[in-house]
Amino acid sequence: MLVNIHDAKTHFSKLINQALKGDEIIIARGGKPLIKLIPYTEEPQERRGGQFKGLIKISDDFDAPLSEDVLKHFYGDE
Repeated sequence: MLVNIHDAKTHFSKLINQALKGDEIIIARGGKPLIKLIPYTEEPQERRGGQFKGLIKISDDFDAPLSEDVLKHFYGDE
């Protein structure tokens, strides 16, 4: 939808709602497109690790088989 600046000022709230619904709104001056009205989306932040380095310790037997007693809690008495 192409809208001149005067109409855009008059109907700005309505144009925002249309843009949020997915309509493409182009604001023009003298029939020449100037601005595209689109919904704002936040840029995803780059993930980085290492915040807990030195704060967490994993024991040497972390991946050792579980004892029969612990397995009974998971699977019950079979």
